Amino acid sequence: MAIRRLTAGVRQAWKPNHALLTIPLVLIAAITVVDILVPADVHLGPLLVIAPAITASFAGPRLAALIGFLAVGAQAFIGWHFGVLFSRNVLVQILALTVLSCLVVIFCVARERRRTELARVRSVAEAAQSVLLWPLPERIGPLRIACLYMAAEDEAQIGGDLYAATRTGNAVRVMIGDVRGKGLSAIGEAALLLGAFREAAHRHTVLPDLAAALEESVTRYLAEFEPAEEAGERFATMLLLEIPDEDHVTRMISCGHPPPVLLSPGGAVTVPSLHPAPPLGVVGALGPAGYALDVVSFQPEDTLLLYTDGVIEAREASGAFYPLADRIAQWTEAGPETLLHHIRRDLLAHVGGRLADDAALVALHRTPTVPRGRRPGRALHVGGLGPDPGRGPGAR
Repeated sequence: MAIRRLTAGVRQAWKPNHALLTIPLVLIAAITVVDILVPADVHLGPLLVIAPAITASFAGPRLAALIGFLAVGAQAFIGWHFGVLFSRNVLVQILALTVLSCLVVIFCVARERRRTELARVRSVAEAAQSVLLWPLPERIGPLRIACLYMAAEDEAQIGGDLYAATRTGNAVRVMIGDVRGKGLSAIGEAALLLGAFREAAHRHTVLPDLAAALEESVTRYLAEFEPAEEAGERFATMLLLEIPDEDHVTRMISCGHPPPVLLSPGGAVTVPSLHPAPPLGVVGALGPAGYALDVVSFQPEDTLLLYTDGVIEAREASGAFYPLADRIAQWTEAGPETLLHHIRRDLLAHVGGRLADDAALVALHRTPTVPRGRRPGRALHVGGLGPDPGRGPGAR
């Protein structure tokens, strides 16, 4: 009955990659046959420990137990063949092989539990990402949008970098930010800033008022939840953009965030000069007058690339930072999705395959202006469609 259950478990656990199981099986058979054929003073039976040992590298506990059982059986068969099965030497070898096989099975069980826990953590992280960091729509107003998030912690999938976009009247408002820290510890602040933006973006007609409202939200949060030992050490950088449908410009406010990169047809790459305010949560409420509004030309067929400092601070083995503006000059003609694909591949190659900090990128491509006589489309919200409850933004 026990053998039937073990066999059934093995059949259930069998996967295509378990073709590697032929390696320990062949080893057991080969060692047994050779040990029988060689002279009696040569003992190869102890080499059977190799079979369960290598099985642990690719198989689960059931298959490891099966290989251990077969190895012990082969050792017993060799002893029976030479008529020394119950000798002290053979019994010690069988006992040692049994103990080793049991240890291999215990190791496999622990590894499977760890793998299951990791899968659960990733599942929770993916759920958190889908709730907090809604995917941006591919099209919103006059823009085609693509976004990319690369978390430094594989288990987290999301950290302190964030982005959001929403339709407000005859303009699109976009935010990208970076909360101090990375991984799960930064999700609380990121969730607060995202929620505050999605609500306040429809309540304030000009960007300085919106920036002041977000500063107030962050300040209140830190006053209530910031640990005493981290007082004054938590903050968030942020870049706010407002892109009108008709005017070929973008209005920006930077709160300690890196400026975007403007890609124009023909290989032109420009980094606008901004007048940044302090990061959110550093000096407290500034009021709308404390935020400088920068206006940058944004023509049809241009692409604005927004990013967090995890991109430009990524280092290669020699310590050199990733030269974003220089690297993307070769991809100015690419669409938003293709552009981010090239950057991701190039960035990971630069750092050797793994980032040290979270990184987020958003590519905004301005399509040709819709004629005035054409009726505007319905309002778009992050992650879906719906009527816009907010008021249109005014120009300063």
